[in-house]
Amino acid sequence: MAPHVDAVRAFNRFYTRHIGVLGERHLESPFSLTEMRVFYELAHRDAPSAAELGRDLGLDAGYLSRILRRFESRGFVGRRPSPADARQSLLHLTRKGRAAFAPLEARARDEVEALLGRVPGADRHKVVDAMSTIERLLGAPRQDAVRAPYMLRTHQPGDMGWVIHRHGALYAKEWGYNEEFEALVARICADFLDRFDPSGERCWIAERDEAIVGSVFLVRKSKTVAKLRLLLVEPSARGLGIGRRLIDECIRFARQAGYRKMTLWTQSDLDAARRLYQQAGFRCVHRKRHDSFGRKNLVAETWDLTL
Repeated sequence: MAPHVDAVRAFNRFYTRHIGVLGERHLESPFSLTEMRVFYELAHRDAPSAAELGRDLGLDAGYLSRILRRFESRGFVGRRPSPADARQSLLHLTRKGRAAFAPLEARARDEVEALLGRVPGADRHKVVDAMSTIERLLGAPRQDAVRAPYMLRTHQPGDMGWVIHRHGALYAKEWGYNEEFEALVARICADFLDRFDPSGERCWIAERDEAIVGSVFLVRKSKTVAKLRLLLVEPSARGLGIGRRLIDECIRFARQAGYRKMTLWTQSDLDAARRLYQQAGFRCVHRKRHDSFGRKNLVAETWDLTL
């Protein structure tokens, strides 16, 4: 057993040094590693209670309470009563909290990408598989397990055909939309390719296990306004945080490109997408009833986000 203990401790020293957790502040931010972990969970969970956070993160209730109070004092976290238990409050990141977290999340991803960038492509899956094996054998809780990896990339030849096909097929199956909707998607994709301006427009394609599983577009509406379009995540990849990540990438790019506002157009019955937009800070500013895509009495919604 002793050699195994020594090997694990040596690996811990190696890994903590490489991922930069030995400093007092994580990612050169004002936050400790523990605070960043709480920040991350609040950004990626749907209204957890403090008790859930403390249990899942293994944190002392008093310690977690102090972290949450600091976050609340800075306007990062809000509370609302739990409908199931009036004695508990449900936590959520405010718009200010999401704005503070977004650059830290991007920096963390950039650092991991740089770390993996030193590993040959064929060996990256081995690294992730080894991490999964460690977690599985040491009994990691399900919510902490390494999720199946996915990657985001910009568009390449052939992607627009996938976007059109999957929007047409999925919206027909899940919402009963007809070919009118597929034609609309085709026009959006054609316009994107014909007028593409990389300084202010972008398409992100999500891949998992070498298959496309999602997409989103950010296009220029005016000099100061960007429009988010064609957000889609395959059913097989839902629950992995891909939709939230695609939206976050759009917001980050829009800010870097100098836009002052983002807008999007959706339908009132697309509940999962609407929740993601709301969590990202978008607000519904206009609603209009219409008959389109082979459906009666749809309610179109315009959502805006001030950057």
